[in-house]
Parts: sequence; structure tokens; C-alpha cells
Amino acid sequence: MSDKTSTPGADSRPAPTRSADDHELVTTLFALGREVTSVLDTSELLHKIPQLIARLIAFQAFAVYLLDDRHHDLRIAYSVGYPERETGARRLKVGEGLVGAAVAEARPILVNDVRQDPRYVDVVAGSAAELVVPLRRKGRVIGALNLLSPTVGQFTETDEAILRQFGAHVAVALENAKLFEAQRRYATTLELLAEISSEIASILDLDKVLSQIAILTRRVIDYRTLGILLLNEAKGELEMKLAVRYGDRVAVPRVKLGEGLVGHAAQYHEIINCPDVAQDPRYLKFVDDARSELAIPMLLKDRCIGVFDLESPELDAFSPEDVEILKLLANQAAVAIENARLYETIRDNEVRIENELQFAQRVQMAFLPVGLPKRMKNVDVAARFAPARELGGDLYDFLSPDPNSLVVAVGDVSGKGVPAALYGAFAGELVRSRTYRRRYAPEQFTAAGILASINVILHERQLEEYYCTLCYAVFDVKRRTMVMANSGLPYPIRCTADSCAQIELPGVPLGSFPGSTYDEVSFELSPGDLFVFCTDGVFEAFDAMEREFGVTRLLRVIQEHRDGTAGELVDAIFGAVREFRGDTPPNDDMTAVAVKIVG
Repeated sequence: MSDKTSTPGADSRPAPTRSADDHELVTTLFALGREVTSVLDTSELLHKIPQLIARLIAFQAFAVYLLDDRHHDLRIAYSVGYPERETGARRLKVGEGLVGAAVAEARPILVNDVRQDPRYVDVVAGSAAELVVPLRRKGRVIGALNLLSPTVGQFTETDEAILRQFGAHVAVALENAKLFEAQRRYATTLELLAEISSEIASILDLDKVLSQIAILTRRVIDYRTLGILLLNEAKGELEMKLAVRYGDRVAVPRVKLGEGLVGHAAQYHEIINCPDVAQDPRYLKFVDDARSELAIPMLLKDRCIGVFDLESPELDAFSPEDVEILKLLANQAAVAIENARLYETIRDNEVRIENELQFAQRVQMAFLPVGLPKRMKNVDVAARFAPARELGGDLYDFLSPDPNSLVVAVGDVSGKGVPAALYGAFAGELVRSRTYRRRYAPEQFTAAGILASINVILHERQLEEYYCTLCYAVFDVKRRTMVMANSGLPYPIRCTADSCAQIELPGVPLGSFPGSTYDEVSFELSPGDLFVFCTDGVFEAFDAMEREFGVTRLLRVIQEHRDGTAGELVDAIFGAVREFRGDTPPNDDMTAVAVKIVG
């Protein structure tokens, strides 16, 4: 717009009055102001500003300068007619040049011959006139609009007033766009943090968690140097578990709790945002060109497990928004790291327990006899044991306390696993020690007497939640007799030439009650006689339909294989149970012992 009047005769219409011009100007400014404040995208807004100004004021070059509060200088956010190298790279200190002066003084500056003003900074070659209007928002200068022209005397006071009024709309629009983008960025960041949290929470390897945190952190803040230090409470030290600079790992020594910015953050559970490390005596120099540092403790409730540490070569590099984002990320990282540590501990314990269980299995198997006692004739014996878990509570033994005598003991401890195995090992040792005392007092250590003696000892141990069922049989091969006592094991099976049935001999489990006594039963032995002892795991094996294997099926298997060896019969029993059970896992330990008189 120009303040020159039209020459007479140049236009047949009468010249507009001043009031008409003012009305048109106000209307135009109102329309442009409404148009500029409706834009919420900063990039689109900056691009639109010079287009709107050009409808009111002629210019050659245009720039929007925005104030960087943290560095207290001005940068070109958008320009038209400026050399390409200047946009984004040009920075002016507040007070430098005409633009810097306008911002410093918070007032417009109009210079129609820049050659006469020593403050002028030559940015656009050929410029002769400059008009600068500071952008003010709520009493605070946030930047400036700058117009340049190659014509001396190009800009008028009216232009200044127009640009000042338009600048007020631009300041509002920029602030609105900034707030809108900040909210959008914050919402996006929260979504990203949720995604990061989900991703790192699924990793249970500590080294992988730390590496992934370093990678994912760059998605929310473009860091220069990142360190993750974990607290070793026993040593009172922060150990650098991950240190990354420009994407490469670097080595950093350990830091004592309370030392340096990271040690202070860990000890006092405080976030430390140091804008200038040279001014903080707590700073420990690990990075040569570091100028600012941000240390954020990783907290789990009221316990610090480590520190999230970032360093930058720039002064005051970390904004309050960075601090808030990294605080959230540090908390998420703390949970992921603690989960990985717990998993690592559990995994180590599992490996240790597995090794111990494997050794315990070897020990348990070593307790079981591998065959008949030496010089034992006319008897064929076989046994097989399969625990439901790594260890089982079943036990069996073949002992020969006297020449021509064979003791067969088969037991089942309540429960399964390690406790039952320990209890069973103790019960088995009692069986062996009491059996060999028969040599010195055979009338006292009968089958029933041995069970009564073991019952007393087990009950005295006051392990009320455990008990043991045990069948104790003494075969006298020379006299051709067998004497048996039972304390609750499923009834053994006796097969002769004429029959095949269970020996019904009940008894109270060992360790249950004090003073329990037990009955005995005896049989004459003939060649071909067969005795089978099985624990609950055989009788009570279930298939997929929850049907029980039971005594009827067991009797059928024994009758079908009684003519074979004792080993073949035991294998047949286990095979039949396994086939019956199918894919159903075993619900109890299984033991089967067969004793066959062969001569």
C-alpha cells in the first residue's frame, strides 16, 4: 500500500477519502489477522505470513526471527529472498543488528537508509531500507518480523503501524501453534513411551534390555552421550552397564554412591539438570567435551536401582520437557531392568537347582539295589522305579541278613518331589539298619517288629505331614517259607500254581501314630510261586477319561506274563500302565517289584 495520491485525470473515479482508506485497512487487517490465527501448524503458518504481509506492504526480502530463550539469541525460522545459507544457520545475539536491537528494546525500528545506521548487519545484498517489528506475547518478546527493500525510503510510518498490528496477530498465532504442537508432540511422546515400555518389558535378558533402552531412547530425545549405571548396594557403587557416545560404546569407571552428579542423584533420589558442568564442583569429567549433564535416578518405589545419565557438548542442552520425558522413560527402564534381573536370578537358581536335582537323582538311584545279594540262589528278582517328578518318594531294597534269606522291602512316602525323597532316604536307611540287626536278635526283629520299630523312630521326628507305607517280606529260601508284614502299601499279589490274588494284609502307615503294631502272614514257597509288590502309582494311574488302572488290569498283566522272567514281568507292568495312561502325565511315583521262586 502507498501513501501517494493519484494524479489528476488518471482515473475518472473520485479519489477515496481518508476515512475510506482507514476503513479498508482495518477490514483487511482484521481479515488477515483472522486468517493467520486460524493456522495451527507452525510450518504452514511461517509460510503464510509473508504472503499475507505482501498484500499490504511491498518488500524484497522477509524473515521471521524467533527468540531462543535457552541460548538467548535469535534464529531465522523462515525467510523469503534471503541467501539459502542464512536460513537456519544465521543467529543473532539480542541487541545485535537492527533485528537484535528491536528485540532488546521491544520496539519497532524503521531505517530507510541502512548505510547511515551502524547497527545494520548486511545479510541480503543490495538492501537499502529495513523495517523490524518485535513480536510480543503477554508482555514478552518472542521474536521479530523483518522486511528489507533495495529502495531508500521504501517504508513509511503507516507501514510500521500496519506491520506492528499484523505482528500482534502473528505472535498469537505462533504461540497457539507452539502450544498445539507441544500438546500433539506430548501425546505422541506418551504413545511412544507406552510402546517403548511394552517393548522393553518383554525382554528378560539384562544386556539386551540395556541395549534396547539405548536404541529406543533416541526415539524420544536425540542424545549425544548416554550412560546407564546400576547400583551395586553391597559395594555402594554405581557400575556403568551401558555407555554410548554417538552410537558407539565407551568405557566409564565405577562411581561411588554420592560422588559426582550421578552419585548425588542416586544417593538423594534427585533429578539433576546441570546447565554448565564447569560451574558445578560435583561434576566428574568422563567426556572431554561435555558442557551440560542430566542425571535421573531410576526408582522402584523408594529404592534407587541406578541412574540414567546424559551429557551434551552444548550449554543448557536439556529442556524441562526433556527432563519430564526422560523421567518417565527412566521409571519404565527401572521396571524392565528389575524384571530382567529377577529373571536372571531365577534362571541362575533354576540352573543351580536343576544341577542339584540331577545329582540328587544319581544319589537316589545309588541307594537302590542293582540286583540280588551275592550267592542268592533259586530266586529271580526284578524291580523298576519311575518318579513322577525329578525325585520320588518310593523306595525298595533287597537285603540278605542271613545266609539263604532274602528281605524285600517296598515303600511309598506320602507326597512327591524332594521332601518325599529325603523322607524316603531316611526310611530306607532305617529298613537297612533294622534288617541287619536280625543277625543278633532274630526273635526281636521280626517282620512286624521291624515295622513297629521304624514307626516309633519316624513318629518321634514329628513330621506329621509325612508318613510311609511299607511292605516288608522275609523269604527263607532254605526252609521254603515267606513271612510278610504290611503298613498300608497296596496289597501285594501272590501267584501259585492254583491261584493269583492279592494278599489282604492291612496296616497303619509308619510315623502316623505311636505304639502301632502290625500283623504278619506266612506262606509256604513252591517253585513257580510269584510275588508282585506295587506302589500306588501303578494301581492309581489314570487315563485321559480319569479311569483308574486298578487291580483287575494288574492281575491280567501278571497272569499273561507270569511264565516269563521277573524282569520281563516288571517291564510288562510298566508298559501296560504307560499304554493305559496315554498322554496323561503320571500323578504319582511308580514302583514294581517281582520275586519269582525258580528252584
